[in-house]
Amino acid sequence: MYQWRKFEFFEEKLAGKCAIPEEVEGKIECCSSGRGKVVIGCDDGTVSFLDRGLNFSYGFQAHSSSALFLQQLKQRNYLVTIGEDQQITPQQSAMCLKVFDLDRMQSEGSSSSTTSPDCIGILRIFTNQFPEAKITSFLVLEEAPPILLIAIGLDNGSIYCIKGDIARERITRFKLQVENLSDKSQSSVTGLGFRVDGQALQLFAVTPSSVSLFILQNQPSNTRRQTLDQIGSNVNGVAMSDRSELIIGRPEAVYFYEVDGRGPCWAFEGEKKFLGWFRGYLLCVIADQRNSSNTFNIYDLKNRLIAHSLVVKEVSHMLCEWGNIILIMADKSALCIGEKDMESKLDMLFKKNLYTVAINLVQSQQADAAATAEVLRKYGDHLYSKQDYDEAMAQYIHTIGHLEPSYVIQKFLDAQRIYNLTNYLEKLHEKGLASKDHTTLLLNCYTKLKDVDKLNVFIKSEDGIGEHKFDVETAIRVCRATNYHEHAMYVAKKAGKHEWYLKILLEDLGRYEEALQYISSLEPSQAGATVEEYGKILIEHKPVETIEILIRLCTEDGESSKRGAANGAYLTMLPSPVDFLNIFIHHLPWLMDFLEKYTNKVKDSPAQVEIHNTLLELYLSNDLSFPSLSQASNGEGLNPRARSGAAATSRSQSNGKLFADTKDSNKEKDRLEKQEKGLRLLKSAWPSDLEHPLYDVDLAIILCEMNAFKEGLLYLYEKLKLYKEVIACYMQAHDHGGLIACCKRLGDSGKGGDPTLWADLLKYFGELGEDCSKEVKEVLTYIERDDILPPIIVLQTLSRNPCLTLSVIKDYIARKLEQESKLIEEDRRAIEKYQETTSAMRNEIQDLRTNARIFQLSKCTACTFTLDLPAVHFMCIHSFHQRCLGDNEKECPVCAPEYKSVLETKRSLEQNSKDQDRFFQQVKSSKDGFSVIAEYFGKGVISKTTNGTTGAS
Repeated sequence: MYQWRKFEFFEEKLAGKCAIPEEVEGKIECCSSGRGKVVIGCDDGTVSFLDRGLNFSYGFQAHSSSALFLQQLKQRNYLVTIGEDQQITPQQSAMCLKVFDLDRMQSEGSSSSTTSPDCIGILRIFTNQFPEAKITSFLVLEEAPPILLIAIGLDNGSIYCIKGDIARERITRFKLQVENLSDKSQSSVTGLGFRVDGQALQLFAVTPSSVSLFILQNQPSNTRRQTLDQIGSNVNGVAMSDRSELIIGRPEAVYFYEVDGRGPCWAFEGEKKFLGWFRGYLLCVIADQRNSSNTFNIYDLKNRLIAHSLVVKEVSHMLCEWGNIILIMADKSALCIGEKDMESKLDMLFKKNLYTVAINLVQSQQADAAATAEVLRKYGDHLYSKQDYDEAMAQYIHTIGHLEPSYVIQKFLDAQRIYNLTNYLEKLHEKGLASKDHTTLLLNCYTKLKDVDKLNVFIKSEDGIGEHKFDVETAIRVCRATNYHEHAMYVAKKAGKHEWYLKILLEDLGRYEEALQYISSLEPSQAGATVEEYGKILIEHKPVETIEILIRLCTEDGESSKRGAANGAYLTMLPSPVDFLNIFIHHLPWLMDFLEKYTNKVKDSPAQVEIHNTLLELYLSNDLSFPSLSQASNGEGLNPRARSGAAATSRSQSNGKLFADTKDSNKEKDRLEKQEKGLRLLKSAWPSDLEHPLYDVDLAIILCEMNAFKEGLLYLYEKLKLYKEVIACYMQAHDHGGLIACCKRLGDSGKGGDPTLWADLLKYFGELGEDCSKEVKEVLTYIERDDILPPIIVLQTLSRNPCLTLSVIKDYIARKLEQESKLIEEDRRAIEKYQETTSAMRNEIQDLRTNARIFQLSKCTACTFTLDLPAVHFMCIHSFHQRCLGDNEKECPVCAPEYKSVLETKRSLEQNSKDQDRFFQQVKSSKDGFSVIAEYFGKGVISKTTNGTTGAS
């Protein structure tokens, strides 16, 4: 034990000024500390309180004779004392236990200015049931307030226990017997210690000849005792550690006791006059028999060192308060010792290069991780300076998480210690603290060392949740750069980095079949994303297989068996073919093949408009000329390398010309085939039940016009009811037969056609400048049938063509003149009839105004009985009994309905005159608009003036 190193981790405080103040006059019998003060009890019964500087704060007379024991409580500001007071009767003992409330002060007398704490409880220790004996030890345990458990050890081996609320005198007394020996020097209780373990309460009791443990129960009679050892200790040689271990000092060693018996012992020789425990340190005042001196040692048992050693005078009491150790000497001098800060202790160790001691010290005192790492760093620097690189790296590894990795990496890069650097980087990755640069460096170390085994372990290592402990993309890039493609592929596949896995397969290894198989194994969303990125390469080398994968992705083939029957919601979740158009940018035939296969499988795709637009452009655009897949299969087409190879073969000039002619013929055939497909698509994508087609009409028209696709253009114009544009196409092509046939089909108003097409057709022939008599006669037949144009307009239109003679329209003019003559005659007869009717009405009106009307009816028009008075006669020559009319005497019941009908018609016409849109619509839709205007005038709708106009005139 003498081999332990000695250090000065403690220092003396209050140097030269530390002593018990003069106000403490009596001999010090007992001491206690707590709640920021030191309490001293003297043989004159006084109790004094000292502050942090050991200055006298105040004192009071606790007992009349002497204060033998005291304890400052921690939870409440109470002081418990045992001392001698005046003996009231010879039968009663003078020994009393008192409890003082230090928060409640009272004056000691009416004329005195001194105060003392309130004594809230006084208790006689010895009674008839508890005979008097000498008190040798005293201990108080604070249970749940206000309960106290007080243990008093006696020289006869007994322990008197008092439990309860002393202030209210609600207490329970019971007795524990350690041993009953005739020799009191061997049976006196020299030390006590409470141990609280959850709900269990235990009491250690020490005598010079034994160590006992009492297991206390709620009922004192159930308390059990067990002997832990047959050797004990004297007074002041007992203490309790912060782990509730009993510490006993004997001349040969210091022993630790648990509830199950003796534990470890430390062979510190010498008589132990005082034992204590302070912040994990063992405090011992050891008497040296050789020179009659006392040595105060502070032991660090964990690190096996003496933290402080000091020769002292005779010590009477030892306390711990304010983070200091206070030794009170027999001559009332005092020594205050405090622990140095961690930085000072470490500096002391560093100067002596005692790094292992420093490391153990910071770990044992539970210093923060950063402080421990700093000590390890300094130790590592020390070993590095001695070129002990392996041990230095071992220390640096322990600093991971606190020390910047670049500090260590730079050192070992300079020293070219690649093995040590590799070890450090591995540990860095194991703790998940490596950056991308660290991963790059570690992989480079493996490749430089050509250590494939370690590389395999690193690449294939995983943590608990299946994720790699390094940056995946960095590892892949480094492995690719160093040609470790298999390792890069393993990491990419394990981490789900599909794009990297495919990049390696396609760009580095050229394994297209394997890439396609891998894509097929992915989820649809992931497979779609990878095909979008690498589809160009796949289409170039494996077009058929790639298109098969795309079809599975975009249709139900790949997932219908897993998800059940497809529905509209499911289709919207599938990838759209539009997303993959860009991969076919240099392979348009395969794009057409892909879209055709897709449209054959899926009839109601959400992207069918975009798909149809793309197909139309592929079918109709002459600029996007490319051979069909059937030609490609015959060796004529898709691969430019194959074509260039074929052209490079040695052939004769005549064979080359034949090949060129065949090629042009095939090209024309392919163009016509695509136009035929385009026309089928235009028709099939515009069903009769849809108002709008499943493609962009404007785009389709532009494509047809740009590529001179007449059939498609005619179909679109006809579907859009742009009949004038339809006949314009025929006019541009000078197709007279088709033009007239088109007008027959589209100009029939009875079938919803536009009759004005015949007028446009007549105008076309009038301006043609060539003989077209046959066509004009046929056109005039339909114009005459539907009365489309007046004869004068027909004459003016055809007069512009110098190649037409009057004989072309002679029959037409004759028929029209005869028809007009008939109409004029019918109009003349109608005018005469209206004039006669108007004249008769005017004469009747004049007669009513100027002549009297004689009523000669003798019967009532309503009831047909003889007319008698009172009677009512109307100007319409109808007569009625007044009783037959009832309340309605103002109008004739017979003529009123007809008159009301006329008024209603007039009112309706006036209302319609305000509806201008209806008027113009009738004028526009009528064959003879003038007749509509004349009808409005005839009904008096338009000619009627407003009130404002009348007033103004």
